[in-house]
Amino acid sequence: MKTWFDTARLGMFVHWGHSSVRGCELSWSLVGGVSSLPYCGNVPVDEYHSTANSFNPQDYNPLEWARLAKRMGVQYAILTAKHHDGFAMFHTQQSDFSIQHSHYKKDIVREFIEAMRSEGIRIGLYFSLIDWHHPDYPAFTEADKPYTFGQWRQPTDSQWQRFIHFMFDQVRELLTNYGKIDLLWFDGAWERTPEQWQATVLHDTIRSLQPEILINDRLPPLGDFSTPEQLIPPQPLQGVWETCMTINDSWGYNCGDTNFKSARQLIHTLCEVAGKGGNLLLNISPMGNGQIQPELLERLVVVENWMARNSESIIGTMPALEPWQFYGPSTRKRDRIYLHLLMKPYETVSVRGVPIKRVKSVSVLADGTRLQYTTRCAIVDTLFSHPDPLGELTIQVPESAIDSYATVIAVDFIPQLNTDLSASNRT
Repeated sequence: MKTWFDTARLGMFVHWGHSSVRGCELSWSLVGGVSSLPYCGNVPVDEYHSTANSFNPQDYNPLEWARLAKRMGVQYAILTAKHHDGFAMFHTQQSDFSIQHSHYKKDIVREFIEAMRSEGIRIGLYFSLIDWHHPDYPAFTEADKPYTFGQWRQPTDSQWQRFIHFMFDQVRELLTNYGKIDLLWFDGAWERTPEQWQATVLHDTIRSLQPEILINDRLPPLGDFSTPEQLIPPQPLQGVWETCMTINDSWGYNCGDTNFKSARQLIHTLCEVAGKGGNLLLNISPMGNGQIQPELLERLVVVENWMARNSESIIGTMPALEPWQFYGPSTRKRDRIYLHLLMKPYETVSVRGVPIKRVKSVSVLADGTRLQYTTRCAIVDTLFSHPDPLGELTIQVPESAIDSYATVIAVDFIPQLNTDLSASNRT
């Protein structure tokens, strides 16, 4: 069944917690880090948890975030309601380890949801199954370091039953106290089996509370979409998918991580993901005071400005051409193809295997400038007057048409019933 998510194309991920006060990686610095997070560090467990009570993001302005997201073309936004460290960013009756018992006291999840809804952005909540603070999980201690995949302390049966009850109750709170939730993004299932998580029962519980909600694939074996992380799949994935990516090498605010992707890299990533039919879930990591890092904001504003000119080629689109037809990402809506030029063309741009007699116009998407083009097809198609031949489209792209981040060319075709613009679907 098709949903809004299938062609959303751009989402905002927000990894945030009390660790942002210290400026260390969210949750992972508590366990001493892992190789995939090079700037993680190793914070003693007690020191890590010590900022939970003092967390007081007085500059938190979720409406500013929501307005920025709206201008960027973001279709959905996901906040970490609870990460692996167990700290709840919402008011929960199940634990004192929450934002309610910090200096801030207000419900960050509620403020986030209300702000995003006010801008028409769909709501997602991240929820970690792992809880390295809860005594029945059991809690992670200094004696458990170094964190080693596959080697985790196991709870007793009675501990685990108490924890499962606690976890289910927190999920129920999130799905009953905040109105409609569009998406639930689980994480952390690797430390236990689906049977231990009672995955099927949990899915059924979620569906009973929010029948239209989408659930990711990180609570096996069920899930509505797949979630590769920190990469673009080399080939389009089967089914609906989303890739989540950071702007530097950290998920939460990490003052020691200055390895930021450029705005151009972010725009190119968005184009490539859309061209393969996926969604890009782009992560931001607010600081302890509630502000977005200046280095991130600077890049997001560039993305915003580019999307103001070119979002039509991203949001609500489907993949268009095969790699042999065009050397970059391409998307389409109905009878319009969008060519994303990620590199400056030396001379012309070629598109192969398209219905050349139906080319109506070629233009720069950002400003509508018409571009000159020529077409050609096989001699046999010309001699025998093929009514709808496939051929090559060659486009002239002058220097004045080049966007310094990524140029988008719109190719419009005359409609024809029951045809597809991709050559691979016409053989």
